[in-house]
Amino acid sequence: MNKLLHLLFLLILLSHSQLILAQSPVKDSSNKIEIISGNSTRFITLDDSTSLRTLAGNAKVRQGKTILSGDSIVINSRTQIAEVFGNVHINDADTVNTYANYLRYLGKERIAYLKKNVKLSDGKGTLLTDDLTYDLANSIATYKGGGKVINGTTVLTSTDAIYYADTKDVYFKKYVHLVDPKYDIKADSLRYNTLFKIATLISPTLVKTKEGKIIRSKNGTYNLQTGEANFFDRTIISDSASSAIADNIFFDEKTGIGILEGRAKFVDSINHVIAIGNRIETNQKTASFLATQKPVVIIVKDKDSTYIAADTLFSGLRKYDSTTKRNYTKVDTVNNKQIYSKTPQDSIRYVIGYNNVRIFNDSAQAVSDSMYYSTEDSVFRMFRSPVFWKEKNQVKGDTMYLFTQNQKPKRLYVFNNAILINQQNPAMYNQAGGRTLNAYFNNGQIDYSRIKGSPSETIFYPQDQDSAFIGMNRSSGDVVDVYFAKQEVQKIKFVNNVDGTLYPIKQIPGEKKYIKNFKWEDKRRPKNKLELFE
Repeated sequence: MNKLLHLLFLLILLSHSQLILAQSPVKDSSNKIEIISGNSTRFITLDDSTSLRTLAGNAKVRQGKTILSGDSIVINSRTQIAEVFGNVHINDADTVNTYANYLRYLGKERIAYLKKNVKLSDGKGTLLTDDLTYDLANSIATYKGGGKVINGTTVLTSTDAIYYADTKDVYFKKYVHLVDPKYDIKADSLRYNTLFKIATLISPTLVKTKEGKIIRSKNGTYNLQTGEANFFDRTIISDSASSAIADNIFFDEKTGIGILEGRAKFVDSINHVIAIGNRIETNQKTASFLATQKPVVIIVKDKDSTYIAADTLFSGLRKYDSTTKRNYTKVDTVNNKQIYSKTPQDSIRYVIGYNNVRIFNDSAQAVSDSMYYSTEDSVFRMFRSPVFWKEKNQVKGDTMYLFTQNQKPKRLYVFNNAILINQQNPAMYNQAGGRTLNAYFNNGQIDYSRIKGSPSETIFYPQDQDSAFIGMNRSSGDVVDVYFAKQEVQKIKFVNNVDGTLYPIKQIPGEKKYIKNFKWEDKRRPKNKLELFE
């Protein structure tokens, strides 16, 4: 019986002990600072509750995976605070190494305060400062009062910065300056990733490249390693030859391809050509662009502008052929040869419009299905149902070449089914039509036109000295010359095989009032430049 009672007592005691252990929290020893080495050690008792342990020479302690070392270390075992003096080194899990002259380390919070000649390295970038707070628990380092980060050939300086070791991101604040062999970046705030060398713009930023490009943006990313960039919020990119602005800009330096989206604008400063549209694709290497989504190209010259709109507008540079484009200057009589000078420009810009082309200038307007224009000769080549307007004059044909000078018409050449219409009033139109038409202008005003055909047809309303209409003259001939004065038809001259009839003003047959292909198309005519942007 005594043995049975004794066994029962032991079982009760064991059960009670296990219950006490289950209810008591287990102490975590991972936060405890452990001594690894020290050439000399000693204890210093400050009071009944505080004692210090000092290490000198090859001093080294550990907390979890973090190792602290220096010339000497002082440890407060109760507060788990350590101070390290001279040649400070923090090895954090073999991923981040930090150096300094002095360290105050809070073991419970795992926060390090480093002073003087602080250096933090993560294998990709190096942070340098004189005052650093390093939160090892969250892998976050902060400096205030000035510092810099070196990432290969890239150096970033700022007044303040926050470094995230896990993501390799650094947030720089106040007087940020990034210097690189290819870039120079200044901003008030900037985020930089040392692993991928990506600069993220988070404030108004100025970027200068070694090629002379200037970028002004406040939102975007720039991969300094690949040259790929994404900019937002009305970024401006410019150089000595061109500039671009848009809500969003995407650019690849290797290919030279750029995409401008949202209220985009591209300017060719050399050839004075401006492109506007909701989407413009540019190629820096070929200096070309493709504008879509309500695009408009503006050709600026001598304080005058010509506006071109179409469904799609493409423009590029065409190199001069040195064997054919030469400027003759003089003759070398000694060697009996001609001397040529170099062409002032080594390339010219051309513009191609596809579908629904509309052209507006204060002096003249035109529409067509497609168009080609070159700054070399200032000629608008218009195809498929082109129409040209000048004051009260309209010209149509299958194909049309409009030669301009100083943004004003100089000559108009129409191929096949040419027809010239001069409006006297909504019910009376002077008309001349034939196979081809050549119209010549004087200071932008139509002066003379020659129509050729087999035959050419005309309708002309002559007037007496009191400007009263005499009747309607319908005639034909192989060649018709039309002379103008103040934009009005003054006289018509026929050459070869002339035949015609003069109808009194009140006896004009309705079917005789119009020649073949007559159609007054004033509704298609651009009335002002703003129409082209609609």
